Amino acid sequence: MNKREELARQAFKEGYNCSQAMVAAFSDLMGMDKKTALRLASSFGGGMGRMREVCGTISGATFVLSMLYGYSDPKDFANKKSIYCDVQSVANKFKEANGSIICRELLGLDKAAKTPPTPEKRTQQYYKKRPCADLCSDCAGFLEEYIAQKQNIAQQA
Repeated sequence: MNKREELARQAFKEGYNCSQAMVAAFSDLMGMDKKTALRLASSFGGGMGRMREVCGTISGATFVLSMLYGYSDPKDFANKKSIYCDVQSVANKFKEANGSIICRELLGLDKAAKTPPTPEKRTQQYYKKRPCADLCSDCAGFLEEYIAQKQNIAQQA
């Protein structure tokens, strides 16, 4: 397990949500203080506010990619396409490894079941039944690999 995979796993085990775990693992690269990054990512956990939609690891990775490679000019279609390719590349790698990018599917939850907004207490039992720490680690590895590939391409250009 590499450094960022371990950082993401540890952040989740400290009580941060899956999106925050990703941001915590990459905060040093984003040019933003860690506390601000954690606050901005806080609502994306549990598949967007615990609605069990897109996994927070993917939302967190998207946040990191946006900070590193995003655009601010609404007419910059080349960079818009580029950042969408970045997100899809990392999300597809995660999906290949884990079967989905949807929180409820990753957790084996019933699609029709409503989940209350109250997060579960982080107990030993919680960690035994949830794959989230492993998913954070997986996604951090894919994101780190992708960033390294982009940096290598940029250096060769």
